[in-house]
Amino acid sequence: MDIHIDDQGVRSRMKTLKAIVTNKRCSSSSSRREEGSRENNNETNIIVNGGHGTKTTINPDVIKAGLANSLVKHPRFSSLQVPSKGVEMKWVRTEVNLENHVIVPDLDANMDSPDKFVEDYISNITKNPIDMSKPLWELHLLNLKTAEAEAVGVLRAHHSLGDGTSLMSLLLACTRKTADPNALPTVPVMTKRSVCSKSSNRFWQIFVAIWTVFQLVRNTIVDILMFIATSIFLKDTETPLKGAPGVEFTTKRFVHRIVSLDDIKLVKNAMNMTINDVVLGVTAAGLSRYLNRRYGEGKKDEEATEEKNNLPKDIRLRSNILVNIRPSKGIQASAKMMEKHKIDANWGNLLGYVLLPFTIALRNNPLDYVREAKATIDRKKNSYEALYTFLISEPILKFFGIKAAAALTHNIITHTTMSFSNLIGPQEEISFYGHPIAYLAPSTYGLPHAFIINYQSYVNKMIIVLAVDQDAVPDPHQLCDDLEESLKLIKDAVVAKC
Repeated sequence: MDIHIDDQGVRSRMKTLKAIVTNKRCSSSSSRREEGSRENNNETNIIVNGGHGTKTTINPDVIKAGLANSLVKHPRFSSLQVPSKGVEMKWVRTEVNLENHVIVPDLDANMDSPDKFVEDYISNITKNPIDMSKPLWELHLLNLKTAEAEAVGVLRAHHSLGDGTSLMSLLLACTRKTADPNALPTVPVMTKRSVCSKSSNRFWQIFVAIWTVFQLVRNTIVDILMFIATSIFLKDTETPLKGAPGVEFTTKRFVHRIVSLDDIKLVKNAMNMTINDVVLGVTAAGLSRYLNRRYGEGKKDEEATEEKNNLPKDIRLRSNILVNIRPSKGIQASAKMMEKHKIDANWGNLLGYVLLPFTIALRNNPLDYVREAKATIDRKKNSYEALYTFLISEPILKFFGIKAAAALTHNIITHTTMSFSNLIGPQEEISFYGHPIAYLAPSTYGLPHAFIINYQSYVNKMIIVLAVDQDAVPDPHQLCDDLEESLKLIKDAVVAKC
């Protein structure tokens, strides 16, 4: 669906987005005021954190040469963001000194726990905001062998450079197929399922069309009402996953777990669903297992069942999904953008919201999680929720001002529990300036959520990435175990059924 938005509307919404990204912090406890250098910063900075492992040691000089001929040519990655009028910001081109952007710490290759060190290193750099005096990105290169890679790279980029999907396309435009160094990666294109009736009965076709439109209108109205209610008073249940006020300023812990994409595809094909349906089902199952354990702390260990467990009844737990109304132009367009040194007119962030509920309950049949997830997703697909939550910002901005629009956005996020994304990655192995990639592990921080989960597919792998506040989730590796075990139980149930 094409969406036309007049220039004045775009400028107004970009004001709102800037107010959101630079929204004043909410009040927090004194312990939160000791969180490091960000404590002296009155702004919330949403950062995309693109981790990746390589199969070889990283040569920094080769990486810098590659960046100079590609990423640095992108206008946003070679510009400063400076104040213009009010909260408006403008981009001003500048000379990029790669020595200030590519960070290569001197590391002891024989340290005892390299995986723990990498995890701590990535966590520690979240304490510091992106330096606004230079283009808003940096790349950390860690030549340290871990359990899954020979070296690790971490790209930090301010969200104003683009949304997660756009930045992933841009990053992949800097890579090439390992088997064909001149070819860009191949990323599957999602196709929409047809909702048209195959019946030759004309009356039946008309009925189906009318019913489809009725459902679309009804679902959109209900979703908008839920959005408004959430922005004012409707909060998620206070579970252990909910963050305390000011959680956007706390240090985050990033962990990831690699599972088999083939296992997910097996479930997908057997149940005639999508990969997104399966990963949402796995997420619901994993969160249910994890929360059941957390609520059962200190109690006698007993086997939990659907009928008898530690979970409170009717938990409301929703994920806030930010949807870019401007669809990504893809890898090819991103590569051409860097070649021409010109930014696409559709580049940037124009975001709508989707509030996605998760059913938190134990199920005796693991496949029920996937069936429930599919029903939820199918319902959300048949709604213009993202478009209208995006459009609703304009009258709020016009009649109540930027602060009101920013406060509404802050309420929406803080009244939900988590953020979720599922990104489709390359089907074949790729190389980053000659360095074969072992895995991709992108994430985000700076949102007022204590728990963010991202799924990233790559070749035959699915990488589950968690970004957590450890006050809320002190054991993120255990949560990864629960997610991995949930996938195994779902797969085993499918195999047993076949």
